[in-house]
Amino acid sequence: MGAEEAAGGGGSLPGFLGRKNRYARVDDVLPQEPEDGGGVRVRGGAGSCRRYVFACSVFASLNHILLGYDVGAMSGCIIFIQRDLHITEVQQEVLVGCLSFISLLGSLAAGRTSDAIGRKWTIGLAAAVFQGGAAIMALAPSFGLLMAGRLLAGIGIGIGIMVAPVYISEISPETLRGSLGSLPEIFISFGILIGYVSNLAFAGLPDNINWRVMLAAGILPSISIAFVLLVIPESPRWLVMKGQAGDARAVLVKVSDSEEAAEERLAEIEEAARATATASGGNGKEAWRELLRPSPVTRRMLVTGLGVQFFQQATGIDALVYYSPTIFRDSGITTESQLLGATVTVGVVKTVFIVIAIVLVDRVGRKPLLYVSTAGMTACLALLAASLSLLKSGALPGGVAVGLAILTVCGFVAFFSVGMGPINMVLSSEIYPLRLRAQAVAAGFALNRMASGAVAMSFLSICRAVTVAGAFAAFAAVSALSVAFVHLCVPETSGKTLEEIESLFGGGGVSVAHGNGGAGEVELGDAERLEHKRLVSHASS
Repeated sequence: MGAEEAAGGGGSLPGFLGRKNRYARVDDVLPQEPEDGGGVRVRGGAGSCRRYVFACSVFASLNHILLGYDVGAMSGCIIFIQRDLHITEVQQEVLVGCLSFISLLGSLAAGRTSDAIGRKWTIGLAAAVFQGGAAIMALAPSFGLLMAGRLLAGIGIGIGIMVAPVYISEISPETLRGSLGSLPEIFISFGILIGYVSNLAFAGLPDNINWRVMLAAGILPSISIAFVLLVIPESPRWLVMKGQAGDARAVLVKVSDSEEAAEERLAEIEEAARATATASGGNGKEAWRELLRPSPVTRRMLVTGLGVQFFQQATGIDALVYYSPTIFRDSGITTESQLLGATVTVGVVKTVFIVIAIVLVDRVGRKPLLYVSTAGMTACLALLAASLSLLKSGALPGGVAVGLAILTVCGFVAFFSVGMGPINMVLSSEIYPLRLRAQAVAAGFALNRMASGAVAMSFLSICRAVTVAGAFAAFAAVSALSVAFVHLCVPETSGKTLEEIESLFGGGGVSVAHGNGGAGEVELGDAERLEHKRLVSHASS
């Protein structure tokens, strides 16, 4: 009798978020103690392990609140910083956009750091670095020190946003990976909402104090990371990479539905790790060399992974979030309280639709949600550009323009939040083989931060040159390209193990670059070998 039958009389157990689950957890279905006469003891089902995985994923995502809070709070802080420190428009753009650029350094460093000290402790390092930067910003008496603190905070954010999706993808069962991999995005959205609310809450303080309090409040979420490090386990894939298979098995038993599932996952990870060691000698430099001189299979992975990272930011989400008061002011909203209130509405919509995405991403799949997301974003951006242009020419009444601006901005963030926002993180952390995962994800986040910084640092200048309507017309054109990109370059990865997804990008072998400049082939891809092994095992039983 299988574990599934023992736990549920032959039926499937209800899974997390309503999905059916293949296994009951074997440490939940244990032989009874001898003195009780044998038999089977059921200890609570697969739900407990799924709750544990969910809790670990939530804790690992806490650093993403920092990025969201900084984005949300800075949209209001910049108004008061300009009054207090008398900074120019160019300095405003630099202050807002530099965090994205400097965070790419953190993302690049996080790949090697997380391979060296582990995913778990890299999460803690990110929080500590951000705390130092936030403290300097809150106490800064001048623009120079404010910039220094922001640069340090950016490094911490860059480390944090890279390592959490990797950690979550490596502890999650494939049936939950999409939902749990979306958690970092909901924490970013939640952080943005908190930042907007803090703008409203502290706006009444004197101009030399309110923005400092807003920035200092961002330290509070990172303090909780100290507790997180005592609770969450290390990534089992990292433990296998470091030769700690026993510790990896202990973690997998906790995060798998059954001991059978844990053993199967461990075998897959060990198989992939051996292929990694054979291909690159376990050397991080070899991984970077393969990414710089990719095989056809790796190149297709990079096109998908880097492409979703680029389009997420190039469609203008940071412009809408950072500069939403500017957009609403251009549409006709004039009072400060109304501007900040409208931005809070945007934050609420973003958070609500991220929750919807988490429910749908494993049920509907990645690609359908990306289709809906990119098409909806394109329509909203085009409508926003058209309404602002008609308002400027006098063809649209002011009240209608205000309503359309709020509707289209909220519509844009809603469509962004059900697809391009969370699925970007899910795809980026699941499509690469183990030997390349940390470095490739770091490179993707670096590109993401570069695109974000370019948008944030140029938006006001572009608006001055071609108007706000012209800027959003350009974003609409880029968003239309993202629809074609999704159709041509993004495969469906829902429900597949990390080791199986590789076959979607080439099927058979995996080329690797060797240190001597030649090219070699791993004779059989990790996913194909594992699937063959699984089929043989099932046939023999």
